[in-house]
Amino acid sequence: MKQLFYLMLCLSLLAGCNKDHDDDNKVKIGKDFTEKVSGVELEMVYVKGGTFRMGATSEQGNDAYDREKPVHTVTLSDYYIGKFEVTQGLWEKVMGTTLEQQRDKVNSSWPFCGVGSDYPMYYVNWEEAQEFCKKLSELTGRKYALPTEAQWEYAARGGVKSAGYKYSGSNDIENVAWYSDNSNSSTHSVGTKQPNELGIYDMSGNVSEWCSDWFDYYSSDAQTDPTGPVSGSNRVLRGGSWGINARYCRVSFRFSYNPSDGDSYNGFRVVLLP
Repeated sequence: MKQLFYLMLCLSLLAGCNKDHDDDNKVKIGKDFTEKVSGVELEMVYVKGGTFRMGATSEQGNDAYDREKPVHTVTLSDYYIGKFEVTQGLWEKVMGTTLEQQRDKVNSSWPFCGVGSDYPMYYVNWEEAQEFCKKLSELTGRKYALPTEAQWEYAARGGVKSAGYKYSGSNDIENVAWYSDNSNSSTHSVGTKQPNELGIYDMSGNVSEWCSDWFDYYSSDAQTDPTGPVSGSNRVLRGGSWGINARYCRVSFRFSYNPSDGDSYNGFRVVLLP
């Protein structure tokens, strides 16, 4: 009987340990969580849904372009978004290729612009970013994706906690972004500038970020959970990068880019629906 008691006790403790381990990697609605992928952590921030004004709102001033207009109302459901841009370390674990191999696919004579496991991944085109999301989903059993343009802008603005900043987290770009005036022509480790109101880093500067949408000019119509045009020739990039000036790092600025092209300016982050 005593041996049976100890056996049952050990099984109970083992089950408890496994449960605690599982809980560490569990999505808890309304809370941030950390995904563990082959020993690398992917931190996800909960973004409570809401309604916001998307586009060239008043704080953008005279820096806004026509492609950011008209301002229109967007309502979004809850989602999670990466606290950081996808890093070189995470990319290598998921995709099995190094930054050098990615660079060589594009042009082996092009330079490296920041190398390290905690630096943002670049030399990644839209199609490869999509493939990353597919493989990450297979590894984790969850459905990861590129953010829609609306999800990206809402998170960059701070969601329901938005203070109406010009850049993601500040009206002073030096506080929150690595861009042409301070980057020394390189990316930097993620999370080394201040976060925005939701605790998300580098949504202005460091690398521009692929969104899932085809690019087109805005409609004035109110929208709910928009996914962008059904077709197009170029995809959307957001946030600006280490190599461009402050005007292009604003929360409402939009790039139009060939989805087959990758370069040292462009990376991405991921989203997950609850």
